[in-house]
Amino acid sequence: MRDMAGRVALVTGAAGSLGRATALAFAAAGAAVITTDIRSASGKETVELILDSGGRAMFVECDVTREDSVREMVHAGVEEFGGLDFAYNNGHITGFRAPVAGMTDGEFRRVMDVNLFGTFYCMKHEIPEMVKRGGGVIVNSSSTAGLRGFEEMSPYVASKHAVAGLTKTAALEYAHDNVRVVAIHPSVIATRSLVLAMQDDDGLLEKVQQAHPLGRAGTPEEVADLVVFLCSDSAAFMTGSGIVVDGGALCHG
Repeated sequence: MRDMAGRVALVTGAAGSLGRATALAFAAAGAAVITTDIRSASGKETVELILDSGGRAMFVECDVTREDSVREMVHAGVEEFGGLDFAYNNGHITGFRAPVAGMTDGEFRRVMDVNLFGTFYCMKHEIPEMVKRGGGVIVNSSSTAGLRGFEEMSPYVASKHAVAGLTKTAALEYAHDNVRVVAIHPSVIATRSLVLAMQDDDGLLEKVQQAHPLGRAGTPEEVADLVVFLCSDSAAFMTGSGIVVDGGALCHG
């Protein structure tokens, strides 16, 4: 495991499978972890898992759609651990599915508020803290939906394309401050909810397998390992990139 002792990582969406796996991976690498989510009970469970394994972590309830909430969350984490070196901006929602003409204004805005503005607010307050430390790394969660279209998912697809563009722009703006910014583009990941759904629906399992040349969904741990790698010195020449982790799904076109 990569040595991140003395470093501080922030993980949004830490109540979910991806956020939890990544928070645990950062802690296993030696980093102190600021975890945050709007779901406090599950977020605190993530912290307990880290503490039980001998790591350092804290939970701050945060609504990423509100800049004041994000500002307070980052400030609380920095006050507790002394700074910020890494961030995995993972908070996101899929949203209601409908064709473009059938999508409500409120639903479209809700997805954009969480996925795009949530990422923007986090970066806005993470970057200055990283500059104070002499550099850092931000990994933004996009999706294969940030690289292609998916029917009846217009707000999600639009938000994830926007996150990819925001990542590239911030990478240019802060390279001279030694702040690297990268995006990851996962396809279907076997989160807790998806695993339960596939157990109850053989048709869904088959669809997932057929969509990926590797014959399966990815695991949260595989995404977590990628995030930690991207934050490590082994990826020191990577910024502005979009890293695809999709089991070959995009090879279908």
